[in-house]
Amino acid sequence: MTNTQIPEEYRSKQPPMPKDAKIYVAGHRGMVGSAIKRELERQGYTNIITRTHTELDLTRQDDVEDFFAQEKPEYVFLAAAKVGGIVANEEALADFMYENMILEMNVIHSAWKNGVKKFEFLGSSCIYPRMAPQPMKESVLLTGPLEKTNEAYALAKISGLKYCEFLNRQYGTDYISVMPTNLYGPNDNYHPTHSHVLPALIRRFHEAKVSGAKSVTCWGDGSPLREFLYVDDLANLCVFLMNNYSGNETVNAGTGKECTIKELTERVARIIGYTGEIKWDPSKPNGTPRKLLDVSKTKAMGWEPKTSLDEGIKLTYEDFLNNPMRAER
Repeated sequence: MTNTQIPEEYRSKQPPMPKDAKIYVAGHRGMVGSAIKRELERQGYTNIITRTHTELDLTRQDDVEDFFAQEKPEYVFLAAAKVGGIVANEEALADFMYENMILEMNVIHSAWKNGVKKFEFLGSSCIYPRMAPQPMKESVLLTGPLEKTNEAYALAKISGLKYCEFLNRQYGTDYISVMPTNLYGPNDNYHPTHSHVLPALIRRFHEAKVSGAKSVTCWGDGSPLREFLYVDDLANLCVFLMNNYSGNETVNAGTGKECTIKELTERVARIIGYTGEIKWDPSKPNGTPRKLLDVSKTKAMGWEPKTSLDEGIKLTYEDFLNNPMRAER
C-alpha cells in the first residue's frame, strides 16, 4: 500500500525516507534494534548509523547531545531500552524506571534540538491498564491502573511516548510511537529467570530434552492469554510506519491473535521435541490475565504480519542453538 492509499488521518506528513538518508538505530544490538537494522538493509537503505553501549552511553546527557550534534541523523528509531521479564522488573523497579526514562529523554530531546526529520519511539503493550477492555485500543492509555509487576517500565515508556506527542503539539515535529505486543525472535535474551516467557520456555525445554528430565515445572497456572509477534515482522512494520504514518496517538503492533500460556508451553515443547511431563507452580505470578492488542489501525493502513507462531518459534529455536554464548548466559 502506498502513502496515498493510507487513510488520511494516518497519512505521513512527509515523503518516505530516501535510500541514502542518514538513519540512526539506537539499540542495534538488541532484539528489536537488530531486526530494524536488518530490515532497513533488506530494503536498500545504505547510511545506517549505530553505536554500541561502550561507544555511547545513552543515559549520559552530554554524550548523547554531542553525538547528535556531530552526526546529525535525519531519522531515528529508538529501540534501546533496559528490558526483562517479571522477575527482572520486580527486582529492579527503580533501575528500570530511571534508566529507561533518562535514556528516552536524552535521545528524544537531542533529536529535537538537532532537527531530526522523523523519530520513531518503541514502547511496549504493558503501557495499557491491567484490566483494560480487550482487545486494547490505543485510546485506553491512562484510563486505569497498570500491572504492578512491570509498572516502573510502563511508566517510563508512557513518559517517552507522551514526550513525543507533546513535541508534536508544541513544536510541530513528526514523532511517532509504536507499542508492540510480546516479541520474540533472533537476538532474544534466553536467561533462565530474567528473560520473557517464550525465550525462557525455549531454554527450559531444550535443557530438559538434553538432560532427559522427566518433567518441567512452569510458572503460574498457564491460564493467562498472550499475543506474540515475531520481531522481524515488527521491524517491517516499523519501517513501514516511518515511511507512511504520522500521528500523536501511538500505534499498536501485534497479530490480533492470542493463546494461553499453557497452549504456548505445549507448542514450544512439541517444536523442540520434549516429551516429558509439564507441571505448573501456581505460587509463581501469572502477570496480567489477558493482554491482546487491537490492531485495526495497522490493518486499515494495509499492514499485517507474515510469520506464524509455529514458524517463528522454529526460527527462534534455531537462533538459540546457533548462538551458544547467548544461550548460555
